[in-house]
This record gives sequence, C-alpha cells and structure tokens, in this order.
Amino acid sequence: MSEAAVSGWRRRARDGENLVVTVALFAMMLLPLLESALRFLPKLRVSGIQSFVQHLTLVVGMVGGAIAARENRLLALSTVTTFLHGRWKSAATVFSHSVAASVAAFLCVAGVQFALSERTTGNVIAYGLPTWVAQLFIPIGFALVAVRLLWHAGEGWRGRVVAMLSAAACVAMLLWLPVSPAQIKWPAIAVLLAATVLGAPVFSTLGGAALILFWAEETPIAAIPITHYSLVVNPSLPTIPLFTLAGYFLAEGGASRRLVGVFNALFGGVRGGPAVVTALVCAFFTSFTGASGVTILALGGLLMPVLLSAKYSERNALGLLTGAGSLGLLFPPCLPLILYAIISTQAKASISIEQMFLGGILPGVLLVGLTAWWGISVGPKQTEERKPFDAAEAWRAIWEAKWELLLPVVTLVALFGGFATPVEAAALTALYAFIVETFLYRDLRIVRDMPRVVTECGLLIGGVLLILGVANGFTNYLVDAQVPAKMVEWTTASIRSPLMFLLLLNLFLLVVGCLMDIYSAIVVVVPLIVPIGKAFGIDPVHLGIIFLANLELGYLTPPVGMNLFLSSYRFGKPMPEVVRSVLPMLAVFLVGVLLITYIPPLTTLLPRLFGK
Repeated sequence: MSEAAVSGWRRRARDGENLVVTVALFAMMLLPLLESALRFLPKLRVSGIQSFVQHLTLVVGMVGGAIAARENRLLALSTVTTFLHGRWKSAATVFSHSVAASVAAFLCVAGVQFALSERTTGNVIAYGLPTWVAQLFIPIGFALVAVRLLWHAGEGWRGRVVAMLSAAACVAMLLWLPVSPAQIKWPAIAVLLAATVLGAPVFSTLGGAALILFWAEETPIAAIPITHYSLVVNPSLPTIPLFTLAGYFLAEGGASRRLVGVFNALFGGVRGGPAVVTALVCAFFTSFTGASGVTILALGGLLMPVLLSAKYSERNALGLLTGAGSLGLLFPPCLPLILYAIISTQAKASISIEQMFLGGILPGVLLVGLTAWWGISVGPKQTEERKPFDAAEAWRAIWEAKWELLLPVVTLVALFGGFATPVEAAALTALYAFIVETFLYRDLRIVRDMPRVVTECGLLIGGVLLILGVANGFTNYLVDAQVPAKMVEWTTASIRSPLMFLLLLNLFLLVVGCLMDIYSAIVVVVPLIVPIGKAFGIDPVHLGIIFLANLELGYLTPPVGMNLFLSSYRFGKPMPEVVRSVLPMLAVFLVGVLLITYIPPLTTLLPRLFGK
C-alpha cells in the first residue's frame, strides 16, 4: 500500500471518529431535553431515551479514548521521559508503549468475551437494538488504543516494529509461560510499574494491575469490562460529558475575554484587584471545565498581562495563575463533585449530586477568599495605573457578558428548582452555552468551529472515562479481596479519635494527590475511605468535600500536579521555576483544607438547609 493511500485511509478514519463523537455528544444533549419536554405531553411517549443516553456515554468514552490515543494525549503520571534524551528516551518510549499496548490488547480480548456473553442474554437498549452492539465499542476502542500506542512508540518504523515485537512477547509470555499465574504476579506488577515510571498511560497502569490480579486469582478477565460498562452507563454519569461540553463551548468562545472584562471592571481598580479578578474568573471557568486544565490554557494569556501590568512580580503572577486554575473544583457543577457522588453511592454512602453541589459552595468560597487575600497581600502597595471604580464601565461589561453570567443561574435553578434531573440540567446547560456562543455572540461557527470543539471535548471525556472504567475494575478486585473491610477493622482498632482520623486522612490524601490524578483517585480510593468515615461518624458530604479539597492540592503538588505541567507549557517556564512559584499557594490551600476539615458546618450547613 502506497504512502498516499495510507495517509488517505488515516484521514478518513480520523474524520469518521470525529463525526461519531460529535453526533453522539449532540444526541446526548438533545435527548434528555426531549424527554423533559414530553412530560408535559403525556399522550406522546418515547421509551428508552435514558438508556440511549447512557449507552451514548459509552460510545463517547471509547471513541474519545481512541481519539486521545490517536493524538498521543492519553494521561500519564510520570514525567521521567522529559529528562531523557536520544536513545534513552526512545528506549523508554518503546518499552512503556509496548507494555501499555499489551494491556489494551488484553482489555480488547476481555471486551470481546463480555460482549459475546451478553449476546446470549437477548437484552436490548430499546426498539429491538441489542445491548451487545453498544458493548462492542469496548473492544473496538481498546483495539484502536493498542494500535495507536504502538504507532506512537517510535517516530519511525524501526521503533514501531520493536514495540510490536515487545508487545507480542509480553502477551505470549503471559499466555504460555509454564508456571502458575500466581507465581509471576509480582514480577508482572514490577514490569507494569516500571512502564508507568517511564511514561505508560494511567489507564494501562490501573487496567494492567486489575488484569494481573484477576488473572493470578484465576478470575475471568471479562470481569473488568463488566465493571467498566456498569460504571460508564450509570444513569448519572452523562452529566460529566454534558457539563464538560458546556465548559468547552465557553472556553473556545469569547467567554474568557468578556468575563475577565466584567471582574476587572468590578474589582480591577482596588488594591490587589487583579488578584481578585484572577481568583473569581478562574473559579467560574473551572466549575464548568472540570478542573481539567482548560482554565489555565484559556485564561493564562489574558490574565498574565493583567497581573504584570499591575506590577506583580513574574513569580507571584505565575504562582497565582497556577494555583487558581483549580479553584472552582468545589463549585457546582464541577465534574469531580458529580463523580464523587456516583462512586460514594456505589460504596453505600447514599449521597446525591445535589448534596455534593450544596456542600461544596462555602468551602469553595473559602478557598477563593484565601487565594484573593494572598494575591492582595503580595501585590504592590501603590499602583500608578489604579483607577477609580466606574459604574458605567462596570455596567457595560456586565451587559456584554450577561448571557454567560446567567449560565450558573440556569443550571442551579433547573436542578434545585425541581424542574429537571441532573442529566437534564446538564443537557440544558450545554444547549444554553451552545446557543449563547454560536447564535448570540457568534464566536463559534457551526461548520468551521463546532466539529473541532466537540472533538476536543470528546478527547478529554474519552481519556477520563477510559481511566474510570478500568479503575472501577481494579476497585472491584479490592472489594472482592475485602480490603475496605480490613482497613475499617485496622483503623478503628488503631485510632480512637475522629479528629486524629481526619488529620491522618489529610496526610494520606496529600500522598494520593502526589501520585494519582483526581479521577482515578476518586474511583480507587473513595470505596476504601467511605466505610472508615462511616465507622467514625463523619458526615458523608463532609468527608467528600475533605477528599476533593485535598485532591485540589494535588493539582499543585509534584510529581504529577497537572497544573504544574500545564502552566510550564502555557507560559514557557521550566518546571523547577513553576514549582517554586506555587509553594506559597500550596501553603494557602493547605490552610483552607485544614479549616474545611475541622469546621464541619462549612460543608454541612447548606445541605441541611436546602438538600432534598
């Protein structure tokens, strides 16, 4: 096959995947609103809408994960390869990608086994469409991920062929080695950890660990796609891609410029005003973009000149922007709040998404206030450019951004007013953001911009759901091994005071935040700590906000703090410089976490007053 033919085939495959993700996300946005509208027309009934939306989430997750692999943007924990060069870097990439591709290949086989077993049940999504047809996206997605990991293992065919042979050797060794699986469990785990250190994606670490542990126990590996499927089609999970879609519409439109204009007009003239502006606008953006780093990329270029022109030092400006990038994590409708509610409910905590939304508001305000205070304290004492408050200018800025400022109102009124379920509120939010940025402000063009924006959103969602699905399989192994029960028994026997438990929990979660991304941490760690918190009588919403506040620190904590990497990339600064600049913000966030931990009413007051 000629090079031109290969290039044409790859282009058609890319366009097809982009189209699938775009159509699926728009269908997910419109179908819940159709179901909501049909409540007022009882004679018109359309069955199966919820099931279709849930399975579209599966489609977006697997195809989006394949797109993330195609663009070589699967999330990895390690940064070791950034310090390697030449042959050492090439060897590390070949090794880590071949191991990851082996894991993806096994997950593909497990997915085929799962879909074929489901085929015999005769289950349907709706209107006669078999469930196993949607489940086939699991093995298809993992197969594409495996192929693309091998493709990106080298810049030329030599590296790719070596990676292919290495992956084949890994598979053959595990299948035909003449020893029992239990005997090579720990050597296999050691190889997996080495690949992780050298840059293997997060999903391969968690999925590989689950495969090895299930295999050593002689449990069918189809158990992993079963748990993957059960999580991804959870009735509440479509809220994650839908709120992410709304955030991407805002980030890719002109919302960042207009919101900076509003907060700058309101607070820019006071001492430390630029810091207040930074804290507020970052919190607003992150609450919709899901603490995914989009905030730093979207707002960094706008806010850095504002801070520097206000005579902030470059180090303080860099530290403030890096820290503020995750500020909105505790505000509704941020994605970690939703995911925590889903996973903790599976762990028998019975927390609703609405309770988590309410519980995060006051702690979120506290962290924003502490960040603004620090920004004011390190700001210049006198600024020549400071100007008095201009009410007319502020009103013009508010009027220009009025539609975007109404977005949280639309979301919260729909959700807490009882007009919509969480999924319907998320769909309404996404549709509202789409209309605002496309038709009212016309910052996005449907033909020119929309496929790119929606595909980028699908890439992020796919990368996250890929991790969540396999992490759920790993968690199920821990539950089967009675790890949570043993932890409860040991902890309650060793620790008597709930206050001491909370202190040790904070220390434990700081370590977790240093080593894991927030999404996999929620899926893996929450089922372990929820039973312990229940044993000590900790309010489940309070425990959840403590957990997320600690993980918010993880965005700033080496070695895998996502904001550190994004800030280094966005502002062109070496990593050591970014780490030094963010140390004061780490201290500020630590104070906030301790206040959230030991003043429970900050978290529990609003859920008790307004929670259903």
